Amino acid sequence: MPFVHVQTIAGILSNDQKTEMLKRITDVMVEIEGRGDPSFRGSVWVKIDEHAPSNWSLGGLIPTAEMIAAKFPAID
Repeated sequence: MPFVHVQTIAGILSNDQKTEMLKRITDVMVEIEGRGDPSFRGSVWVKIDEHAPSNWSLGGLIPTAEMIAAKFPAID
């Protein structure tokens, strides 16, 4: 029973992006660890934790929303 834990900065991903990420990570786990067995899907746990920018450090600086947006532009 695999557990995948994704940590990210709050507000970076839209709900649609998070849904897609959860689906794709599950797909990869089924393909690799489950050796393609579709029944393995029910054993895959994926969790996304989002944290305020003030809880992160980037190069020793606490990033602002503007810094994050400039470094990691939206994928939409």
